Amino acid sequence: MRLVLQRVTRASVSIGGTLHSSIGPGLMVLVGIETGDTEADVLKLAAKTAALRIFNDENGVMNRSVKDVGGEVLAVSQFTLLASTAKGNRPSYVRAAGHELAIPLYNLYCRTVAEALGREVKTGVFGADMQVELVNDGPVTIIMGD
Repeated sequence: MRLVLQRVTRASVSIGGTLHSSIGPGLMVLVGIETGDTEADVLKLAAKTAALRIFNDENGVMNRSVKDVGGEVLAVSQFTLLASTAKGNRPSYVRAAGHELAIPLYNLYCRTVAEALGREVKTGVFGADMQVELVNDGPVTIIMGD
């Protein structure tokens, strides 16, 4: 499992030109599920997502989590995070899990983060052609997993 977390002032997902989900300050999370990932992997990274201290405290030090600051989370599935570029110029996605594994684990990730935060996690639509917009705050970008 691979996650890309970006601290944002705002983020949104549109599908076919129609706004699907949006958040204010918080985390934009790209979620890649890999063949062989387990529920334990998801639970570990979901807990880490909610607790990761990458928001500034009153002294301007990254010492607060998205939960601490009451931030929102937008989680978007993205199989291309598992791309292998070792050979040639066309990425291989053989490491990415198929729908039968990826969808339940992505949903588990979103539910677990929501439970940890005590608020809904906004999402994209699994497998859809989505347009993602965000304003990265900092910029702060963290890669977790793998």
